[in-house]
Amino acid sequence: MAETQNQNREEQQDINQLLKIRREKLSALQEAGRDPFQITKYDVTHHSEEVKAQFETLENEHVSVAGRLMSKRVMGKASFCHVQDLEGTIQCYVARDSIGEESYADFKKYDIGDLVGVEGFVFKTKTGETSVHAEKITLLSKSLQILPEKWHGLTNTDIRYRQRYTDLIMNEDVRKTFVARSRIISSIRRYLDGQGFLEVETPMLVSNAGGAAARPFETHYNALNEDVKLRISLELYLKRLIVGGMERVYEIGRVFRNEGLDTRHNPEFTLMELYQAYTDYNGMMDLTENMFRHVAKEVCGTTTVPYGEEMIDLGSPFERITMTDAVKKYTGIDFDEVPDTAAAKKLADEKGVHYEARHTKGDILNLFFEEFVEEHLIQPTFVMDHPVEVSPLTKRKPDKPDYVERFELFITAREMCNAYSELNDPIDQRERFKAQEAALAAGDEEANTTDEDFLNALEIGMPPTGGIGYGIDRLVMLLTNQPAIRDVLLFPTMKSPGGKSSGSVKDVKKDAAHPAKQSSVSREQALELLKKYNKEPFHIQHALTVEGVMRWYAKELGYADEEEFWGITGLLHDIDFELYPEEHCQKAPELLREAGVSEDMIYAICSHGYGICSEEEPKLEMEKVLFAADELTGLIWSCALMRPSKSTMDMEVKSLKKKFKDKKFAAGCSRDIISKGAERLGWELDELFDKTIQAMRSCEAAVAEAMEKEA
Repeated sequence: MAETQNQNREEQQDINQLLKIRREKLSALQEAGRDPFQITKYDVTHHSEEVKAQFETLENEHVSVAGRLMSKRVMGKASFCHVQDLEGTIQCYVARDSIGEESYADFKKYDIGDLVGVEGFVFKTKTGETSVHAEKITLLSKSLQILPEKWHGLTNTDIRYRQRYTDLIMNEDVRKTFVARSRIISSIRRYLDGQGFLEVETPMLVSNAGGAAARPFETHYNALNEDVKLRISLELYLKRLIVGGMERVYEIGRVFRNEGLDTRHNPEFTLMELYQAYTDYNGMMDLTENMFRHVAKEVCGTTTVPYGEEMIDLGSPFERITMTDAVKKYTGIDFDEVPDTAAAKKLADEKGVHYEARHTKGDILNLFFEEFVEEHLIQPTFVMDHPVEVSPLTKRKPDKPDYVERFELFITAREMCNAYSELNDPIDQRERFKAQEAALAAGDEEANTTDEDFLNALEIGMPPTGGIGYGIDRLVMLLTNQPAIRDVLLFPTMKSPGGKSSGSVKDVKKDAAHPAKQSSVSREQALELLKKYNKEPFHIQHALTVEGVMRWYAKELGYADEEEFWGITGLLHDIDFELYPEEHCQKAPELLREAGVSEDMIYAICSHGYGICSEEEPKLEMEKVLFAADELTGLIWSCALMRPSKSTMDMEVKSLKKKFKDKKFAAGCSRDIISKGAERLGWELDELFDKTIQAMRSCEAAVAEAMEKEA
């Protein structure tokens, strides 16, 4: 243990010395009147990939490239280096006789990470690599920090997201993703401009945040002494422009929704909405299908794109199915045959679908769709004709007034866009707003409020209109094969390192003042001890699951050297529960001491009882994780057993949130403890849900195998 600490200390001392040397090099340059930070411009004629692609025409031609020095191999009077720019890297041959003795001496002092400009002629080395033979090399900026050597090996993604600039330097795939993102947005603009749409801009700070079901962020406008909100949608202002006669408009902009974070949601994200006069939702389907094909072909070069283990076909006609038929297809229940709300609630009770007292038949149809259908919609599918209760801004179907002319496009089981035949009846719209006000009063924080100016615009007169909203980030995820929204946002929302969470700080740097905790018993001894006091398969399965979850969290939060301690703590955390349920966390110390378990491990094992058996608060990160994850694993597993797969592998945060709200479901899993656990960690509930689902996926197969052996 002491040897490891000494090694870490020596490594940090080495790093500090290297940083000191870099600053000394800068000072020497500045004293000699060659401060690189005084250089204001550099003429770049070509980029790396351009030189490689056009070698036949550029051979022996003079070029000027610039970028970051990523490698350097000094070999006496000549050296090789690699310079990285936006497009990639190119090798440069630097010889003393070509650039001069003084310049060559300077070059040898350059550090990896420095920004340089290289002028010279294009040639190929004996190994056939296209290179630039340097005739002049200029230091453009001095790097005072050390780039990570093994960035790809980092398992903690928080640092990548927080220091995106370093991520972009070290990870070529990340750089390509964000170049693709820019190209996707440009392609969308070109397509819509070619269809006669006008790009416009509308307010971000609004008095009434409407147009979507979401809770807004609120702030205060000092100059006007008014409370305002950040927009949650672009809809209501764009429709005003349709009223004004602009016929075809679109906007690509940031919107803000005060909700949790998970693999598909970020509180601020990029939304595109467009509105076209004199068409309906069928016109929007045609436009969407054509635009997705156009963008995929232009950016990816194909209409068949990989996503995870699937190949998504954007070239074939997209399936079109009503929500009622989709629910019937996957549940066998035809909601057209369900007579009323009471009958719908009875079906929900039978199927274990949670609903609220205020929900009507249409709401419950939508809940059935979310619960049983969404996960099956992998290939592009338009789901049409939603119930009016969940579509307050949409025109009713003339032949089925309980439904509206609306569709959502699903790909990879995710909603990609949402479209309407827009409601242009101001009388009906006022009634819909009233219904939303009632829902708000009943506790629905995402319900809309009445927008009188928008109603006035409708009374002026809006033509029949088709409208649609696209989540640009999800489209980028699809076309770049990225699993999480944070991977396509340059700067995703992150909890401040200085915020109320030791977790986010420990993710970046573990507190060196606390040595790594080592287990006082082996895993085999701990498993034998568990089985001595627990015979019920469910209790053993739960213990194995919590062990796996704790091991995952140990690695995720930067405690890989304590993985065994965290894991065995999870394995033994309920050792006394089966025989002594009334003395849980109180009888355990006695049982553990008899087995020779150390006091610090006993303390850790019983830590999840803090706040239940005593008023003591957990202190260490591990104790907070155990407190939160122990209760949550039970809820997640209960939720998984309700799924067709009986697995966490296809579970999403959204499904878990529904079950969390249903207090009757897995009633033994305390929602208060789970919420308290998230609070102690300084995380949003969605973040705790997302991480713990991932943790359970990581160990599900091993737990199942162990239980088979037990049987």
